[in-house]
This record gives sequence, C-alpha cells and structure tokens, in this order.
Amino acid sequence: MDARFNLFENEFAAKFTKRFANAGLLIAQSALPKTTQELVALRVSQINGCGWCVDAHAKEAAAAGETAVRLSLIAVWREATVFTEAERAALALAEEGTRLADAHQGVSDETWDQVRKHYDDDQVAALVTSVAMVNAANRLAVIVHQKGGSYEPGMFANHLSN
Repeated sequence: MDARFNLFENEFAAKFTKRFANAGLLIAQSALPKTTQELVALRVSQINGCGWCVDAHAKEAAAAGETAVRLSLIAVWREATVFTEAERAALALAEEGTRLADAHQGVSDETWDQVRKHYDDDQVAALVTSVAMVNAANRLAVIVHQKGGSYEPGMFANHLSN
C-alpha cells in the first residue's frame, strides 16, 4: 500500500514538519549520547509499529557506527548483554513512556531512579523530550501509512536544509 498522504509535499504539512524537526534538532545537539538517542528512537518506533521511523533510525544508527549486533538485539534489550546500564535505563524509560496506556503509573519510580542515576538534568530533559518527539513522529507516519525501506542516512536533515 502506498502512503495515504505526503507530509513533505503539502504546504501546511511541510511547514509543520520543518518546525517539528527543528525542535528535534535541539535533542540531536544535546549532551545525550547520539547512540542513546538512536537506540531510544528505534525502540519507541518498534513498539509503535512505525516502519518509516524504524528504517530511518536503524540506518542513522548504523551510519553513526552502531553495530549490527546491538541493532539486532534492541527489541530484546532486557535479554541481551550488549547494552550499558545507562542505555538500559534509557530504554526502560522509552518503553514505559511509550506504553502509557498499559500502566496506570506511566514511568515507574524504579525506572526514573535509574535514569537519574546515569544522566544529568540536561540529558534527562533530552531523553524525555526525545521519547515524546519520537512518539509524535511515529503517529504522523503511521496515520498516513508512510512505509519504511526507502530512507537514506541524512535524508531528513537534507530535506530540512531545502
């Protein structure tokens, strides 16, 4: 099935997408490690079933040097030995922050304590806003049936500069 709607070709949607992406640039430029940013974005996108975003974040992570082993194991990170304690805390926050309807408490105190143990205030802010932004991006792409497979690393950044 083709995408229902092209968010890059419609004038209003293109303006919104540029503003949305510019907010995401703050996160990209934050002190939160790039690897953590991409792993979190990839895991959130997997949970939400967003093929476009899974494709984009897997390819961006690989282009930034992420290993195939870690990319393959991200969906089962709890059962893998290749992630640091800090990454595990970020992934737990990402999952709990994405699955809000599945738990009445949202992010657990245990997960929050682990995040605070490993990240400073600016990194926490970047992590929380990243989870929110990726969830929003996933919803945009899923609603319009934007399919994965055609993304090239740097493609979105190149679109923004036009």
